[in-house]
Amino acid sequence: MDDHGFPSGFFDRADPSPDAAFYGPERLVTHIDQGAVGAVGALYEELGVEGRVLDLMSSWVSHLRSRPAHLTVLGMNARELAANPQAHASVLHDLNVDPTLPFDDAAFDDALCCVSIDYLVRPVEVFAEVARVVRPGSRFICTFSNRLFPTKAVRGWLQASEEGRVEIARSYFRRSGGWEEPTAELRTPRLHRGDPLYAVWARRLG
Repeated sequence: MDDHGFPSGFFDRADPSPDAAFYGPERLVTHIDQGAVGAVGALYEELGVEGRVLDLMSSWVSHLRSRPAHLTVLGMNARELAANPQAHASVLHDLNVDPTLPFDDAAFDDALCCVSIDYLVRPVEVFAEVARVVRPGSRFICTFSNRLFPTKAVRGWLQASEEGRVEIARSYFRRSGGWEEPTAELRTPRLHRGDPLYAVWARRLG
C-alpha cells in the first residue's frame, strides 16, 4: 500500500515517459462524443458554474455553455490553451511533476477537471491543492467517460469497472480531506449508445 492506502503499483502507467513529450503535439479535438460533451455543459449549467473558475488539465475547449466571469485554464499544451475562446488566463503546468497549484488560497469559486482524472499519478495531493485554492462552499467537478489514452492512464483506473472508477474518484475526495461527501451521477442515459459521461463532485468544507 502507498501512503494513501492505494495498492502498490496502482499509479503505474504503461508509458512512464515524461508527459510533456506525449502532450506536445497539438490535438484540437474533443476526446468524447457530442452527447457526452453536451452532458458536461448541461451539468455545469445546472450547478451554476460562474464567477472565478479554474479548469484543470484543460485544452482548447472547456465545455461551458456560457463564459464565466473569469476562467483560468491550466494544462500541458500552450497552443491548445491559447485556442480556448472562453479562457481569460492560461497556465502551463504538469500536475504529475508538481501537484502544487500556482495560485493563492481561496482564489476560485469553482474548479473543473474534464476527462483527465484518470491520468493523475498523485491525485490525492492534487485534490488537496484544489481544496486550498477554492473558497469554502465551492465545488470541484470531475467528469470522465470510458475513453482514454491507455498508455497514460494509471493502472488502477484501467483495471477498474466503470462503477469502480466512480468509487476511485470518490476516494480521491475522501482521502485528500477538505471536502464534503462527494456526489456521483451518470449524466448520460443508461441506454445511451454513445460515450457514457460520469460526474463526481464535492463542495469545499467551510
